[in-house]
Amino acid sequence: MSAEVTFALPSPYGPRTATVRYHREGSGSPLLLLHGIGHHWQAWGPVLPALAARHEVVAVDLPGFGTSPALPDGVPYGLEAAVPTVGAFCAALGIERPHVAGNSLGGLLALGLGRAGLARSVTALSPAGFWTEPERRYAFAVLAGMRLGARTLPRSAVERLARSAAGRALLVSSIYARPGRRSPEGAIGETRALREATGFAPTLAAGRSVRFTGDVPGVPVTIAWGTRDRLLVRRQGLRALHEIPGARLVRLPGCGHVPMSDDPELVGRVILDGCAAAA
Repeated sequence: MSAEVTFALPSPYGPRTATVRYHREGSGSPLLLLHGIGHHWQAWGPVLPALAARHEVVAVDLPGFGTSPALPDGVPYGLEAAVPTVGAFCAALGIERPHVAGNSLGGLLALGLGRAGLARSVTALSPAGFWTEPERRYAFAVLAGMRLGARTLPRSAVERLARSAAGRALLVSSIYARPGRRSPEGAIGETRALREATGFAPTLAAGRSVRFTGDVPGVPVTIAWGTRDRLLVRRQGLRALHEIPGARLVRLPGCGHVPMSDDPELVGRVILDGCAAAA
């Protein structure tokens, strides 16, 4: 089921509101899924059946991404504002302390929610925020290049490229280790999402000063990294473990930066195991 909710932003940004669109399915304890920068909730499609068999899954289009409108003028996109905003979204849906899984930007937000006491468990797939400055500059340059390509390519060219595995590799190989496994519809949809993301530029700007430091106490944390992640290289997982020494660090063999399509069975199992750790 796809739906939307409008809710009051937390202090100090109220009484303004935000509108978030999301997909909800399954039953059981709630599991919130948060995508990366420039993406949309459909990134989780390959793992949704396995997750929804055990949990009530809520996959979100973050503000300014997918089909969710941008935040109101003057509301920042940085981590300090994003965490309480996602918390207010959960409260509007009547969800209290869900399990949270996130990828890239979504992984950083998941860790922030865990540290704020707003998550029951956290699974972060290649989370942002554990980079050195050269690594951050490289990743941001790749992301900016992907955005430029998505905005420059005519839609007819995107549709034509998406029809073949080689064409999909040209479109999405920066984030997938196995781009041929992405469906043509998926490649077209995420290229469009990247092109139209009103939150892309302010989120990228806010991320220039982001470093995740400090522990996430009292919450089971799983950090998972693809061995073929070319955007945020896997040694950043060791830095994450240094900051969060109680976390479980998991390798995702053969997976890229967005691993849900590269190996849905493995990623689904890692997320479910992370949720089970909260029991």
